[in-house]
Amino acid sequence: MSREFIPEDRAKQQTHYTTCYMCACRCGVKVTVDNGHVRFIEGNRSHPVNHGVICAKGSAGIMKQYSPAKLSKPLRRRSGSERGAGDFVEIEWDEALDLLTARLAKIRATNPTQLAFFTGRDQMQALSGLWAQQFGTPNWAAHGGFCSVNMAVAGLYTIGYSFWEFGAPDWDYAKYFMLWGVAEDHASNPIKIGLDKLKRSGAKFVSINPVRTGYSAIADEWIPIRPGTDGLLALALVHVLLKRGLVDWEFLIRYTNAPWLVVQTPGMPGDGLFARDGDGNPLVWDQDAQRLVNGTLAGIAPALYATRDLPDGRRAKTVFALATERYLDDRYAPETLAAECGVPAQTITRIALEMAHVAFNETVELPIPWTDMLGRTHHSVIGRPVAMHAMRGVSAHSNGFQTCRAIHLLQMLLGALDGPGNFRARTPFPRRIPMRTLPENDPALIFAPNTALKRMPNGYPARPEDLVIDADGRPLRIDKAYSWETPLSAHGLMHMVITNAVNRDPYPIDTLLLFMANMAWNSSMNTAEVRQMLARKDEQGDYAIPFLVVVDAFDSEIVKYADLVLPDTTYLERYDAISLLDRPISEPDAAADAIRHPVIALDRDVRPWQDVLVELASRLRLPAFSRADGSRKFKDYRDFIVNYEKLPGVGFLAGWRGKDGDKPLRGEPNPKQWERYIDNKGFFAYQWPEHMRYYRYANKDYLEFAEKHALFGTPPVQVILQMYSEPLQKFRLAGQGLYDGPQPKSAEDQERLATYFDPLPFWYAPLEGAQKGAASSKTIAEDYPLHAITQRPMMMYHSWDSQNAWLRQILSRNFLYMNRATAGASGLADDDWVWVESHHGRIRCQLKTMEGCEPHTVWTWNAVGRQRGTSGLAEDASEATAGFLLNHLISELLPASGARRFTNSDPVTGQAAWFDLRVRVRKCAPDETGIQPTFSAAKRRPDDDGSRPDVLHWTRGE
Repeated sequence: MSREFIPEDRAKQQTHYTTCYMCACRCGVKVTVDNGHVRFIEGNRSHPVNHGVICAKGSAGIMKQYSPAKLSKPLRRRSGSERGAGDFVEIEWDEALDLLTARLAKIRATNPTQLAFFTGRDQMQALSGLWAQQFGTPNWAAHGGFCSVNMAVAGLYTIGYSFWEFGAPDWDYAKYFMLWGVAEDHASNPIKIGLDKLKRSGAKFVSINPVRTGYSAIADEWIPIRPGTDGLLALALVHVLLKRGLVDWEFLIRYTNAPWLVVQTPGMPGDGLFARDGDGNPLVWDQDAQRLVNGTLAGIAPALYATRDLPDGRRAKTVFALATERYLDDRYAPETLAAECGVPAQTITRIALEMAHVAFNETVELPIPWTDMLGRTHHSVIGRPVAMHAMRGVSAHSNGFQTCRAIHLLQMLLGALDGPGNFRARTPFPRRIPMRTLPENDPALIFAPNTALKRMPNGYPARPEDLVIDADGRPLRIDKAYSWETPLSAHGLMHMVITNAVNRDPYPIDTLLLFMANMAWNSSMNTAEVRQMLARKDEQGDYAIPFLVVVDAFDSEIVKYADLVLPDTTYLERYDAISLLDRPISEPDAAADAIRHPVIALDRDVRPWQDVLVELASRLRLPAFSRADGSRKFKDYRDFIVNYEKLPGVGFLAGWRGKDGDKPLRGEPNPKQWERYIDNKGFFAYQWPEHMRYYRYANKDYLEFAEKHALFGTPPVQVILQMYSEPLQKFRLAGQGLYDGPQPKSAEDQERLATYFDPLPFWYAPLEGAQKGAASSKTIAEDYPLHAITQRPMMMYHSWDSQNAWLRQILSRNFLYMNRATAGASGLADDDWVWVESHHGRIRCQLKTMEGCEPHTVWTWNAVGRQRGTSGLAEDASEATAGFLLNHLISELLPASGARRFTNSDPVTGQAAWFDLRVRVRKCAPDETGIQPTFSAAKRRPDDDGSRPDVLHWTRGE
């Protein structure tokens, strides 16, 4: 079919700079608008994140903007209709806000815990967390609890920053790079830019991943590890380094707690805690003075290996002595661990020696003078150019917290942290490691009507006193975060909210508010049963969750279950602050944040959720949003971002502060702040001077500057890297009945604390596989011999993009992938229909085989399958007819092993253990074809007649 060519009049086009929201990368983009429509999207060449690089997702933001899945009007479930039927009536915003305000006001005036507010992969958690704190509910958290919270917590309790978005490899100076379990969609443009630099410089790139796709496909060496055994590999590498003496001794003495003395009184209170002087300072053995001294002083010579008697007669050993006793044991020898992790012993030894050679024989030295916190002047910065990065493949296991600590231990031994060529911190990190100074969390305030919580709902406990439990030890949060079951759950347990609320355990709630969280589909374990829970009624015929509010820009599976739907805008239609108070876009050499602003006009009756939150806060007269007389303090979100101050001079945006816009990072509100960001192409970056770029955990100038500008709220003291974690030991003592403070009453809680809260990194088998099956004497791992995981494709992010017309042309259905030799041994071949069974359920899907897959692993792409009638897709779309989810096989609870069922999560942090899934695969009978389970088509929303073009042309003005 011929089409008339219409030449473009570039003079009439406008260009706008904003921030992409097609994944978590937050790249800078240049959007060209023609006749009020998005014409195309490019990368912003001056942006500190992507430097002009753009991926398929970013370019395809056009099709997100013009998706038929966009919601266009507030919706209320039709009176008399069943939840989940998707039977809605359109309502006006005044009615929607009046309805929600009245409900929330009643909750806040009686029992604020009756509101549970949980958000998915949003980028405004500092605002939503502040809103929850001001409302007075502890029941708030973001998606981190089912993403990578155990990695964040492991890093923050060990090195003061972490993998995830709090640090980045030094691509410019690294000569050896290890990538642990990083999916293709995470930080995709920066990682692609970085890998290009490594390839050009001749650095070696080693990828540790059960599947060879994406980044792994271009690695110099691919190590196909068995899922859940990364910690074994890391500790085997530690064993080799210690055995060969390939350790940065000076780094350990100066920057870690390796020389600190640990009390050795097994079975007695205080065992395993640090020996301290009368002022609470850690003690070390000074080799020169031959006496115990304060280990934080300058001019001492701490011993790494020492066993000494303390003045009170107790014995103590150094952290490093305890570590070497553990890791030099044959249990951690490569020859012992090779079979468990699937990596040959000679490979493990060679990798360790290669890293050590690069670290100690190819050292990077830069002529940059700097001063440490003890006043010592250094004439250069020394870098051990071994860099690492890790992500979901490590975190999505019930042993992920200790695994991540094992990787950080490896970095410490090499002296490879925050120096040239290392894994470096991003502002506002590193932060002081939680140890002894966190305030107590007073549970009494949690139940106070019309009262804000005294701190944000989430935090970092340093001791059992910081838990959110009542006097009898029962959880006070609906997700049971910060309880004895998962004490360090810094991002909550979003995957447990619906199950707990329906079971009214630990108590019932009134309203569940979900933002950008598709909990009726790919964001829930046990998807089919969670869908049933959302519609479950009690004995009186009332819904177990009385009121469900869903906020989203698009029509997803969870929208169909809502009682009230509040339609959001797209990222091209609103203001956003990507803040240093939240998840900024900082890079190692610069503190940076960014904005979004409307580049096209709204064409439907929707509102930015940020504006709605400010509106609700003003209506409810939440303290931070109201004046003393109860009047509203902020007109809207845009006004809030400019004028709200967390501390004097500290707000959500760090650029162009001060009344004249001349103060970076800290200063009075600037009424023209948004305009300054827009003029600067949507971002602000404060470049660190050279002398403040490295060793920031000990860099005097940096730490003093950070404290002055409130980049973190602690005094400018050295961040001592914690090889041995005292907070973990305090929780372990509580489990052992030896802690001078709160202790759990349940024997099951006691056992978990005593087992998993080891202050030194260790490895244990993933929890689910170690459980006994319901009808078998075998463990689940024995009954189900294959690991099952998902990979995230580089061209799609979660389920966001399975509605995107351009990206669907790249991927519109998924298969189950299996190692070719493994498949052949089981009589399986390409395109076979197979049953995939776990202890929890089974699915039917189609098989593909490949070489680049670990032999004991099967995998599929994440979140490609959809329910018919959702996401703006035609009912015969391949996503709905051939796509499937592994989620149906995963239980959010472990099999019962005692009086209660524990969450299927990391026992330290509550991180969802998605990748602990074990399955068996068998060929279907000839007449068994088609995906299972399937669900009936969802009802179309009122403004959607279901018509879709067979061919979508994208030309000027369309």
